[in-house]
Parts: sequence; C-alpha cells; structure tokens
Amino acid sequence: MKASRLLRSHLLWLAASFVILVLLCLLSLALGTKSIPLDRVVSLLFESDGSEEAGIVREMRLSRTLYGLLVGSAIAVAGALMQALTRNPLADPGILGVSAGAALGIVVTTGILGITSVYGYVWFGFAGALLAMALVYALGSAGRGGATPAKLALAGAAVSALLQSLVNAVLLFDAASLGDYRFWAVGSLTGQSAGILVQVLPFLLAGAVLAALTAPALNSLALGDGVAKSLGQRVGLIRLRGAAAVTLLAGGAVALCGPIAFVGLVVPQAVRHFTGPDNRWILAHSALIGPILLLAADILGRLVARPDELHVGIVVTVIGAPFFIALVRRRRLQEL
Repeated sequence: MKASRLLRSHLLWLAASFVILVLLCLLSLALGTKSIPLDRVVSLLFESDGSEEAGIVREMRLSRTLYGLLVGSAIAVAGALMQALTRNPLADPGILGVSAGAALGIVVTTGILGITSVYGYVWFGFAGALLAMALVYALGSAGRGGATPAKLALAGAAVSALLQSLVNAVLLFDAASLGDYRFWAVGSLTGQSAGILVQVLPFLLAGAVLAALTAPALNSLALGDGVAKSLGQRVGLIRLRGAAAVTLLAGGAVALCGPIAFVGLVVPQAVRHFTGPDNRWILAHSALIGPILLLAADILGRLVARPDELHVGIVVTVIGAPFFIALVRRRRLQEL
C-alpha cells in the first residue's frame, strides 16, 4: 500500500511538472520584445499566415524554446548523475570543470584547427569534458579521506580556472573569434539555428539512454562500492557508463549553448526534497525540472531588461550562486 501511494505521488509530481513545462513553453513563444497572445501563438504553431508574428514564433522563438527544453534537461540529468556517481551533493558539470573542459575542446577546435562544423568540433567538446571530469576526480581523490565533497569542489574550481586560462590563451591567437566566444561563453539560447540542434540531438539522446540504463544501479552505488559489489553490481561498468552519459549530455549542451552553470546543481537538490534518495526518480524528475528552470530564467531575462534582454546564463547564475553558498554553508554546519 505504501509503495502504491509513493508511486502515485511520483506520477502526480511528474504530471504537474509536465503541465508547468508546457505552460512555460507557450510563454516562451509568446513573451519577448514583442508579446503575442497565447491563442495566437497556438494557432501559428499549426498554420503560418506569413505575418511578422508568424516569423517571430516559428523562426525565432520556437528554436529557442526547443534549445531550452533539451539543454535544460541534459544539464540537469548530467548533474544528477554526477552527484550519484561521486556521492557528492555539490557535483555539477559547471562546478566540477566538465563544462569548462568541453568549452576548451570546442575553442581549440574552432580557433586553432579552424573546424566550424558541429560534427567536427563536438567530438573535441566531448573529449574535453571527459578529460576535465577525470582530472577533477583524480585530484579530489588524492590524499587522506578520498574524494570528499569539499575536496572535489576545490579541485573543480582549480581545474575550471586552469581550463579557462587556457581558453583565454587560445583566444589571443584568434582575436576574430573573441566576439563570438564572449557571446557563447555567457550561456545563451539565442542566435542558434534549428539545424545545429538536429546535429547534436543524437548525442543528447544517446546520453539520455545511457543515463536511463545506469539509473537502476545508482541506488546500490549510494550504499558504497563494497555493498554494491556484494549485491552483484559491476561498479566499474556503472561508473564508466555514467561517465559516458555525463560526457554526452554536458558536452552536447555546451556545444549548443555554452557553459551554463548551476542548473545541474540546483535541480537535483530541489528534486531530492520531494522524491527522496531514489536516484531513478531523481533523474526522471530532473529531466522535467531542468528545462522548467532554464525556460523560466530565459523568460525572466527577456522581461526584466526590455527591450533588451539578459542572457539565460546570467540569470541562472544569479539564482544558483546563493543556492550554492547556502548548500555549502549547511554542509559545513552539519560536519561541525
């Protein structure tokens, strides 16, 4: 009976999240420098009449909304996976250097090698993300006590600073790319074509499938490697599959919209308050709450600075930075 109530509660939360997400998608299509009534937006989605409003909705805001959906979901699921794999509630693709590694790989490819095709530079983004994640975990695991949350967070900050300095060094050799990089590095859903989204979509889907396959084993891993092995789990394979999923999801998201921080930290932590510790449900809810946060931040950025706008990466950072400080402070008080 208790299991049935728990399942019903999860399904209700998922349904409520889905309804909120649909509403935010409509608002994302309707609101901006020029606001369009919701009934008009819905009609334009099914049939274009060649008007200016049709061009705004179908050619500009639709792709922007799709970017918010996929990137928000990818980063949130990647963050939830990282927290489960490292047993570190402070894990996040941005905080632990994964986004910076992907950014370095992409900047090196486009700025030095001159590869501008998404299918060309996305592989270097994945390689950079994987290398950064391995380096942070190696540094955080060194010394007494192993990979504690605080050590991983410090290692992530150090590696991110190092990678960012390398990115800046690369840009010195390619000043023409500096303007494009500054726009991309802030984290933005604007100025991207639907064609690029189609090219990166297979990588995001592959990462989502790997995450779904890894989810059932994460609860055993949370009990410790020794317990997980005694329950018949292949710990090395779980971590490898999870790392591949994080690389595909975070690397693909960075390739699309730049390094957007804190979504992978804030969303799993918020989700855990009403799902409990079951990582299967944490990943499922994160996949919906992630785009809710990103689309809400994007809409807010359009409204607070009209007729201009704030990039979504800036808005999310304003939201996420105090949350991160509060989380670190709470953990330190618990350790005292």
